[in-house]
Amino acid sequence: MNKKYIITAAIVFFGAVNQSCSNDFIDVSPTENIPESGIEIYNNNEGANSFVTAIYAKFLDWNMSTFAWIGVTSIVSDDADKGSSPGDTGSDKDILDALNFTPSTPSFKELFASNYQGINRANQALKYIPQLDKADADLRARLMGEAKFLRAFMYFTLVRSFGGVPLVDHVPVAGNAEDTNMTLTRKTKEEIYAFIEQDLLDAIDALPEKSSYPAAEVGRASKGAAHALLAKVYLYQKKWQQAVDQCNLVTGYSLTPNFIDIYKVSGENNAESIFEIQGSGGTAGRAIQQYSQVQGARGTTGWGWGFATPTQGLYDAYTAEGDTLRRDATIIHKDMILYDGYHVGPNVENKYYNYKAYSSNYRDQASTDTNIRYLRYAEVLLIKAEALNELGQTGAAIPLLNQVRERAGIADTAASSQATVRTAIWKERRLELAFEHDRWFDLVRTGQAQSAMAADGGKNFIVGKHELFPLPQDFITEAGGLSAQNPGY
Repeated sequence: MNKKYIITAAIVFFGAVNQSCSNDFIDVSPTENIPESGIEIYNNNEGANSFVTAIYAKFLDWNMSTFAWIGVTSIVSDDADKGSSPGDTGSDKDILDALNFTPSTPSFKELFASNYQGINRANQALKYIPQLDKADADLRARLMGEAKFLRAFMYFTLVRSFGGVPLVDHVPVAGNAEDTNMTLTRKTKEEIYAFIEQDLLDAIDALPEKSSYPAAEVGRASKGAAHALLAKVYLYQKKWQQAVDQCNLVTGYSLTPNFIDIYKVSGENNAESIFEIQGSGGTAGRAIQQYSQVQGARGTTGWGWGFATPTQGLYDAYTAEGDTLRRDATIIHKDMILYDGYHVGPNVENKYYNYKAYSSNYRDQASTDTNIRYLRYAEVLLIKAEALNELGQTGAAIPLLNQVRERAGIADTAASSQATVRTAIWKERRLELAFEHDRWFDLVRTGQAQSAMAADGGKNFIVGKHELFPLPQDFITEAGGLSAQNPGY
């Protein structure tokens, strides 16, 4: 979708939003109070579009995509340290880094609340768009598909993070006891996954292919994005054949020949891109709030806060594989000349920084033009390879793995047995997808977390506890016994 359009429509639609805090921990009040009698002002194509634009806009917010999200996906893992200055804790990033978090750790409240705020916007879109009978019928159907894709995306984040969570599938009615219970009562993770699957199946039926969108609509959810996300959802549940089937339906994409080009502005929404969050730079735009600044190099010749610094273990994993191409496109180091000619001097505060978050055009500004790449064709190849290998079709899995390795300029895998290919695929996911917000979840789902965290400075991953993050204490208190805390917390 056009970046300027996101900003403009979001401002127009939410100009009158009440920003006061809700008493309820899950914010279930309407994003904007729309009386039934007032819905007519949205009864046109632009009005229908504005409901879904508002969901995309949520992904630009600080509490959704920036400090907390970086903390609970990168800093907590073996790919990143807290970074920054020793005395700057980043609120709780030192706690996340050390695996000492508790239900009161602020980042989990941000993670939980922000996704429910986005889900609330999706539920409003799904409530009101069918009422807009003066808007184009095909447009309304597509927008409903986008809303369901985005709702599924957010529930996937929640279920991977917390396990079972409340299933808020419509805009609650104030004062309705059943709706209040809905917002405070956890469903099982199996129920959440089933809901995600259905939303994505509905989205697949409603969405066009990426190639069908005009240039002004680049970045919108597509049929390919829904197939790819559903494949990933099946992967996490070990539904191997379903994952393969969905990967086979992701068509029309190809690997970017030069890996680093993916992360330049010129590489946004390219032939490899399946879904990414759009940001725009400069004072007239609206970025993913301070996403680049938080992770930018700190100190002399630096431009940012220096958080989420790549670990020595990650750097060494690339080097051990002979993978200098992806290493040097993923990790900024001291005394390095970047692709745009900028020299990161020898006196920046930390040894390494996240190159994938770098913005050339708006290096030292809070509003940058960096996008977050969430689904790429390379990952679809790796999902299919992993699923085929688990189905015993190792010979079919190896060429898919090798496609990703060949683009990285490294030799084909020497692995040949199911066990060694499994390990090779897991390793490849780390090297290919570093800092794309999957590493922690990959460690947990594959059972590698305890050993990986022990290797990362002797950190203690407690089996039976750390597979899930703690639900925020504020939510547990508000639930008043309707929802129990995760084990170990």
